[in-house]
Amino acid sequence: MQKGLLDLHNVMRWLILLFALLAIIKSLSGMSGKKPFGKGDKRIALFLMICCDIQLLLGLVLYYLNGWWSVLIGGTSMASKYNRFFSVEHAVGMIVAIVLVHIGYSLTKKDIPDNTKFKHLFWYTLIAMLIILATIPWPGREVVGRPFFPGMSA
Repeated sequence: MQKGLLDLHNVMRWLILLFALLAIIKSLSGMSGKKPFGKGDKRIALFLMICCDIQLLLGLVLYYLNGWWSVLIGGTSMASKYNRFFSVEHAVGMIVAIVLVHIGYSLTKKDIPDNTKFKHLFWYTLIAMLIILATIPWPGREVVGRPFFPGMSA
């Protein structure tokens, strides 16, 4: 079960990166094109937020199952790069990014000018995506690297 959850968690990151990229591109074109903020623009941000929420739930289950909570409260989270990355850096970075995605989406529901909605969505999603990219255990990262896709070698 744990391996399956980790594989699903791995695959979900690609959906998140895809929807984040789409939201950034659409909001950037909306800012420069002076077009109205439509349902399609809001829907992409909603799909991004839903994928992030599913990813968060998977991550929290994995955090508990892998014993990272015990590492964190046991005081050994800073003992090694591996422990520090997964018990602190990855978890905190992703939670911050998901909060930013939520803020960006919630601002699209406000009664503000469309250009402002595009700007908010662009900046919150861009910053969230940069944090996500920085805290993913990419292949080749010293000690913490994971494969691009389940079944591949790191």
